[in-house]
Amino acid sequence: MTFQFTNLYSALGEKFFAPLDPDGLQNPEFVILNKDALSLIDLNPSSVNEEQVLHLLSGSYLPEGSSPLAMVYSGHQFGGYSPQLGDGRGILLGQIRNTRGELWDLHLKGAGKTPFSRMGDGRAVLRSCIREFLASEALFHLGIPTTRALSVVTSDEPVRRETIERASMLMRLSNSHIRFGSFEYFSYTEQYGALKTLADYTIENHFPELKSTENPYDQLLITAATKTASLIAQWQAYGFAHGVMNTDNMSIIGQTFDFGPFGFMEKYDPYYICNHSDDRGRYAFNNQPSIGLWNSQALAQALTPLTGNDAGTIMIKKYKDTYKTTYQTLMNEKLGLGPITSGDQSLTEEILDLLEGYSVDYTNFFRELSHVDEKSDEFFFPRLQSCAVEFKSWFSRYIDRLKHNQSDQLTRHKSMCAINPKYILRNYLAQLAIQKSEQGDHSELNKLYEILKNPYGEQPEHEQYASEAPDWAQSLQISCSS
Repeated sequence: MTFQFTNLYSALGEKFFAPLDPDGLQNPEFVILNKDALSLIDLNPSSVNEEQVLHLLSGSYLPEGSSPLAMVYSGHQFGGYSPQLGDGRGILLGQIRNTRGELWDLHLKGAGKTPFSRMGDGRAVLRSCIREFLASEALFHLGIPTTRALSVVTSDEPVRRETIERASMLMRLSNSHIRFGSFEYFSYTEQYGALKTLADYTIENHFPELKSTENPYDQLLITAATKTASLIAQWQAYGFAHGVMNTDNMSIIGQTFDFGPFGFMEKYDPYYICNHSDDRGRYAFNNQPSIGLWNSQALAQALTPLTGNDAGTIMIKKYKDTYKTTYQTLMNEKLGLGPITSGDQSLTEEILDLLEGYSVDYTNFFRELSHVDEKSDEFFFPRLQSCAVEFKSWFSRYIDRLKHNQSDQLTRHKSMCAINPKYILRNYLAQLAIQKSEQGDHSELNKLYEILKNPYGEQPEHEQYASEAPDWAQSLQISCSS
């Protein structure tokens, strides 16, 4: 198994990382392998040596040309600045530019202690690896920018968390592992030469179109912020809560990054907190847009040695405009309304208020709305018959608005089904898959993964996977511990 490595990041020098080999797992075994993602690094699933791949994905085999390292960065965590963080359990094995010209990082999560591990053991556990695998692939197939997951491998090595668990590794693929916190680290340690080097690297390899602009560093800030605004608008439209939006968890290229206690909101609750460690609700669902702006302002502060006086002000306006337009456009698409017109924002806000007031499942409501007959004045939602009267006024105005569309009903139905998923990664589904995998049975995990690859399809044989959480799962909470 050979790779064509293009290790551009390691060429920056050791100010940016600590060179370090991964600490391989003993007696590794596959939990799940994303064969679709093998092509991203130019591997053919039918011709790979499975044993060799297992050793690579468990940290025991370093391909020729790899350049393993742990990246250094800092970040604002829950609003407070941590001057040095870094990869405490992750190793960037190297970078590959595939035959399509895409640059991909191969990053092993759970690869052992690094100089940045602090009090940690450098390991990941099976449940956290499974959750990241499922979440990143679920978001990808929904069409939301995200890192990818190639594999989960486990072992018989014990690690202590709340209980004794099995040490495991996840191979993450991403176009970049540079974070907002990467720039903060060099700025606040007054390493301005390194800050410029990192900015130049980011522009050259991720935003080459900015090189010819009048102020490329200003444009780097504005581009990162607008990509973040667009990403968070998509999170809000699909009901996804990240859980830990620290600046060290924010990707400079606008991908969903560093999955921890995430959650897809089920019953609509704008105050939804998916991380039970977030006792003040800083990263609650409805705070995500403002936190994205807060983080972008932190990035602006870090880039001040390079940017012009007006860059931060321009960035703030671009962020707000991008978020507002992207979010309302997505909600119009979810509602089947077509281009934004006067009154659409009010129509959106009113239905969300109703969903909140009656604890309606967010995903299932919009999926059912995709099948509505605009030629009928009848309110027909089986799950909402008990509160149909309360929804009827909104529904009548909604039907009137649909009549102004230029498209026919069948076209609207198809377009709504293409943006309103039937299947999302509900917490209880992930939990059931994890419980079976912890007992050595990975069949449910693989089945769930296959379902999530087709979130917009009907899949009648898997209808139960679109069901709301059972009573026992209503209060499932996830922490940062992994």
